[in-house]
Amino acid sequence: MTDADSTANDAVDTAGAPVGSVAERLESRLADTLERRDAVAFVHVGFPRDPGLRYCQVALEELEDQPPAERNQLLTAVAFDGDDREWHAATATDASTHPARALASQLADRVASGTVLTPARLPHDAALYLEEAGFEPASTDVLERARAAKTPAERERIAAAQTAAGAGIRRAAALLADATVDDGHLVADGDAVTPARLRRVIDEGIVAAGAFPAGNTVVNPDPGHAPSSRDATVAAGGADAADEPLRPAEPIVLETVPRGLDGYHGGLVRTLVVDGDGGRERRAHVGATQSFRSAAAMLTADSESVTAVEADLEAEVRAFGFEDPDAVVTRVGGVGLEPRERPLAGGDEIEPGSVVRLESAVRVDGDRWLRIGDLLERGDPGERATYLAAPSRSLEPRALLEE
Repeated sequence: MTDADSTANDAVDTAGAPVGSVAERLESRLADTLERRDAVAFVHVGFPRDPGLRYCQVALEELEDQPPAERNQLLTAVAFDGDDREWHAATATDASTHPARALASQLADRVASGTVLTPARLPHDAALYLEEAGFEPASTDVLERARAAKTPAERERIAAAQTAAGAGIRRAAALLADATVDDGHLVADGDAVTPARLRRVIDEGIVAAGAFPAGNTVVNPDPGHAPSSRDATVAAGGADAADEPLRPAEPIVLETVPRGLDGYHGGLVRTLVVDGDGGRERRAHVGATQSFRSAAAMLTADSESVTAVEADLEAEVRAFGFEDPDAVVTRVGGVGLEPRERPLAGGDEIEPGSVVRLESAVRVDGDRWLRIGDLLERGDPGERATYLAAPSRSLEPRALLEE
């Protein structure tokens, strides 16, 4: 298989706002790519947990005018015929019949043999069934490119997941707002406040708001250079670290990336300090919050690359006196059916309709960091880029409860 697609040919539906539905957007991209690559169809095979396959299923649900279906766990094959602009699907309801073989047979009856485009991660046996039916598989990243900008309905789903993220963070803030200090540690309702306890509280808030924590909630993430890490407990010194009581006047980082019922993710990071005494974390906080204002203005004015926005975030933070090379880390990436997806890195452009997760992390002292993360929606051309509704960025726990 070879990948000959180019993002230079994305102008068909990205010069303006994304089209109104996933089905319209995906079919437009697929038809254009099939014509450009002289291919007869697009094929994807996988389980519903695969985000690319789920995106195709969202398109099919829209075409059939039905609510999102409860996802089965069966291997599924889907195909889009570029000439007739029709979808075909086969599911492994019978263990003796591979869905890729059934789908390849359907395609062979409808289109001439030739090139079929597939994701690069197509299962090997599925590729063999396509070849057996007379087709030549070739890889494409058209699904990832189609998913980079979100339709209005997708943005609503992400916003719903972000609302659940905010509910979880506010529950943690409420616990910290009521915490007292006992022997140098934080205590609430007679029990020590630990990372594990805060994580449970956040997850309970997310579930109560109708979403899934999805194993993505972290308290005091890896203090290294990666702003996000699910391995915070191990990195901090082992499983017991999650049960160590937290201390006053030290930054407590709360990160969560919940998944909504329809599969779309949110993404939120807040840093809270109980009985803080100002100083370096206050200056870091001002720099981080200012960086978010600058990024919104930057993406309101024009399309920018991921690298350019990351550099702008960093420059704003460093302007507040954080000059050490390893004192500031910023990260920008898309969010949707995956916690991180296109636009993801480097020259990927943040185009109209994109929803991106922005993070600024500032080293406060030693291995302690202050981090803030939010979701920014780049609207239609001419519209102001705006952050999705979320709790206050204040360091004071009680401030998150006053909105």
